[in-house]
Amino acid sequence: MRCCSAQITGVWESPEQTLENAEQVFCEAARAGAALISFPEQFATGWDPASNKNSEDFTGPTVTGLRRLAEKYSIAAVGSFREAFSPQPRNTSIAIGSDGEILATYAKIHLFTPGHENTAFTPGTGLATFASGGVRFGLAICYDLRFPELFRLYRREGVHAVIVPAAWPESRIRYWELFIRSRAAENQMYVAGVNTTGTNPVDRYSGASMTADPHGTIIARAGEGNELLYYEIDPLVAECARRDFPVENDRKDALYVSLMREQPK
Repeated sequence: MRCCSAQITGVWESPEQTLENAEQVFCEAARAGAALISFPEQFATGWDPASNKNSEDFTGPTVTGLRRLAEKYSIAAVGSFREAFSPQPRNTSIAIGSDGEILATYAKIHLFTPGHENTAFTPGTGLATFASGGVRFGLAICYDLRFPELFRLYRREGVHAVIVPAAWPESRIRYWELFIRSRAAENQMYVAGVNTTGTNPVDRYSGASMTADPHGTIIARAGEGNELLYYEIDPLVAECARRDFPVENDRKDALYVSLMREQPK
């Protein structure tokens, strides 16, 4: 399955304008034969850990715009937006099929407390998987990469690839590749991180969107600017890696739980 990471800079706090600009991205990705395109974290507004401006439900401009473009260009899409929710919005990723139908939604579980995202957003509590082109996908968002337990759960769900929209700042970019490769190798899955780029009121970003295969090898890497990054996902590569090197069989999940309970308080 040919996929595309759309490493683009959105128009700050302007989902309508960003979606209008995104049409050319959809057009180019479809022409290049991509079956799925993914965008950075809160790409239509820019990620802001303190802002609930432009929060929207599933009838808002970001979701309806993505659905319209996915259907128009017959390409599946993954995008992230500020979902209206009570008492505070959620940082949500959504997967949309090539027919424009919603396939899955995922609310970011691990909010970025160093940036006080936890004070302005409500954390998610569930996984999200969907199937497209014979591939079983999972969804995560940015800071989730630091928590291997989430990716472990996706591995148990039989996921072949996890897509990770992100706003990963230039100041911590050295950890970006480390976590993407580690989560991929640990779970024998593809991990596709799609990062934003440019400078906005929150931070500076340097792109470097990348995809690691089930062996932890980087198979696609973007530069610092706006770029469409293409990569291939083959579910058989993940399944063969798991069959030929069955790490799963040696896990001690019951023991891990027991040891955690025995730790002194």
